Amino acid sequence: MPTRTFLIGAARERPCTLVVCRGCCCGSPAKHPGTDHAWQLERLRAAGAEHGFQVRTTDCLGPCDQANVIVVQPSAAGRRAGGRPTWVGFAMDDDSTEEVVRWAAAGGPGLAEPPVTLELQFIAPPRDARVRSRR
Repeated sequence: MPTRTFLIGAARERPCTLVVCRGCCCGSPAKHPGTDHAWQLERLRAAGAEHGFQVRTTDCLGPCDQANVIVVQPSAAGRRAGGRPTWVGFAMDDDSTEEVVRWAAAGGPGLAEPPVTLELQFIAPPRDARVRSRR
């Protein structure tokens, strides 16, 4: 018999959320001078406001050698459909930013297929993130 999941309160309607790393390497003009990090964050926030997904920043997600890192978290509906957080690495150019926007606007993990070229940028979360998510 399948397990049923019941979400209560705000979790029932949670939208797709982008968690954008802005730690020591991601978002750093000193380490990645050819990337307009401020524009990227502004673009993601503007698209989130337009399409109804959320954008948060965090200090450091861990895989610094794969900067910039964005975690695309499924909406509540996406999670019910089997979607799981997806880690995107090397998201420093305009094309990958726009692909993340299109995927999140279409519903994100569980509700929409990611662009094929974006799938090439999927990375494994650091081991400690995988352990935390299973608790």
